[in-house]
Amino acid sequence: MERETDGTYPPIEPYAYGMLDVGEGNHVYWEVCGNPDGKPAAVVHGGPGSGCTARQRQYFDPERYRVVLFDQRGCGRSTPHAADPATDMRFNTTDRLIADMERLRVHLGIETWLLYGGSWGSTLILAYAEQHPERVSEIVIPAVTTTRRSEIDWLYRGAGQIFPEAWDRFRAGVPEAADDATPGVLAAYARRTEHPDAAVRDRATADWCAWEDAVLSQEAYTGPSPYSGRPGRARQALVRICSHYFSRGAWLEEGQLIRDAGRLAGIPGVLVHGRFDLGGPLITAWELAKAWPDAELVVIDDAGHLGGTETRRVVQAALDRFAVPGDEPRP
Repeated sequence: MERETDGTYPPIEPYAYGMLDVGEGNHVYWEVCGNPDGKPAAVVHGGPGSGCTARQRQYFDPERYRVVLFDQRGCGRSTPHAADPATDMRFNTTDRLIADMERLRVHLGIETWLLYGGSWGSTLILAYAEQHPERVSEIVIPAVTTTRRSEIDWLYRGAGQIFPEAWDRFRAGVPEAADDATPGVLAAYARRTEHPDAAVRDRATADWCAWEDAVLSQEAYTGPSPYSGRPGRARQALVRICSHYFSRGAWLEEGQLIRDAGRLAGIPGVLVHGRFDLGGPLITAWELAKAWPDAELVVIDDAGHLGGTETRRVVQAALDRFAVPGDEPRP
């Protein structure tokens, strides 16, 4: 199949979509595109709270893959939406997201699927795969994270050593936090995203996004700012969900996903990580690759968290390699 000029596959539309009732008043949006008889693959988006995008469909050969995309609880087209302060976040946890994925797999009649996703998506992929290894055929991850508290502390405090001006503004956004300890600062932001005053919620959202954009500011990208440039409702949901998860260590034991990586034995994996990823330093991908017997780590020397041309090329080569056997796609 012919490719786009950037190497991705042509845009495609879903042939099926719906809202899956996952309980506790939540409904998860899902869609399927590509070949109904192709190899099942699931796109697990980042954030948490980013939502899936049409662009993510284009990484898969539509003639050889049956691609499943879904919006995790509280974001995208899933309901209720985290941008609404009335939405109860008690029902938005890592274990529930894992259960939602499994419920969706069963709903779609899929036995095993390839999992693709980066950043927070990689954390959720690893957590799911370590609980349900028999349901995972392969894993492809660009920008590896495991959401250890040490990783969260780096992103929301340690990186302030590189961007001290931006971190000082981020910290000043929650003067009520007792000290500079990361959990307290993030919990203060989480409370502000639920404040009854819309102005308080908007200010907290803007301050959080400004910090995230600062961490990514040295990377080459075009278009709107990765965080501040999102539409208002999507931006509010993203910050509310991120602060909710990260102030609680994503309900994971410290180091759990790397500690239990042996459960992934027999599952081929490709990890693609930029050497200059300031949001998620390379050490996490390195440690995961050492603990996961069947993982291959590819380090992109000139890339960061958002990746680039070479990251995309390596990811697509892995997805093409894992596709249903057949004629190799034309370059």
